[in-house]
Amino acid sequence: MKNAACTSPVIVTRNRHPYSSLLWCAAALLAAVSAGAQQYPTKPIRLVVPFAPGGGTDISARILAEGLTQAYRQTVVVDNRPGAGSVLGCEIVAKSTPDGYTLLLGNISMAFNAALYRKLPFDTLRDFIPISLVTDQPNILVAHPSLPAKSFKEFIALSRSQSGKLTYASAGLGAGTHLAMEMLMMSQNIDLVHVPYKGTGPALTALLGNQISVFFSTFASALPHVKAERLRAYAVTSAKRAPTLAEVPTVAESGVPGYEYSTWYGLLAPAGTPRAITDKLNQTTVAVLNAPDYRQRLLAQGMDPVPSTAAHYAAYLKSETEKWTKVVRAANIPLQ
Repeated sequence: MKNAACTSPVIVTRNRHPYSSLLWCAAALLAAVSAGAQQYPTKPIRLVVPFAPGGGTDISARILAEGLTQAYRQTVVVDNRPGAGSVLGCEIVAKSTPDGYTLLLGNISMAFNAALYRKLPFDTLRDFIPISLVTDQPNILVAHPSLPAKSFKEFIALSRSQSGKLTYASAGLGAGTHLAMEMLMMSQNIDLVHVPYKGTGPALTALLGNQISVFFSTFASALPHVKAERLRAYAVTSAKRAPTLAEVPTVAESGVPGYEYSTWYGLLAPAGTPRAITDKLNQTTVAVLNAPDYRQRLLAQGMDPVPSTAAHYAAYLKSETEKWTKVVRAANIPLQ
């Protein structure tokens, strides 16, 4: 029902400002938005995952969705929409109604895609509101045990002595596993042959079969094979050593200062979503990720909970986009 004051004519008198009715309408609208945010959510929330089930994005989304469902007493439904390196799922959210009922669990691919695609159907930095970082997962450089190099430094030396002969796998052209190696090769002036696969699973299978030399695998995927000594771990890509594999050094401490790469995951809403709603989502998300039971479940999956402010996530998304744009251009990776 429309408020009568908002539809009545403006009457100019000596005692009444000519814009008083308009100002009153604006105040009433703000009050209504605030009240709606306090009641939010009043129906199920759709959490879009732009990848197939089973990966790090999906794992993070499902654990977070369970926590939000418990906190809000409204179902948070995970909707997997894979395709085009996350572009399809991201587009769904970017073009959805900005009312807080369609959200995105995005990851580092959002920063890659801004550089990899000639034209995206959305603007990564303009069409989304970052709410909070959710989890972070380092990658780990692994090799088949038959490779002569026993350590990261020996691997770099071997790569230089056999330039253009060793091979490395990736989960696909332009994937994080591809760009992580490109960044390492540029920093160390080494040259390995890229062999792209259709995902982390096929790439690991090829490495286990000794069909390739090395692979920058996601941590959770490679960990069981490292523990079983089916693969040799050279270094992790995070700034700090991984607690579940503390004996393996970081790339940075192994002789590549400043090197850092991890697959991060974060919660976003479409641009235009009311600030009161995104603030509430941030507070609840941070609470869920700090809860001991949810935190432990994520750590057990090799995912490090990294709750943040919205401002921090927004600045981080911007810096990551700029960083990987430079890597893509320097590596001359063909645009899609």
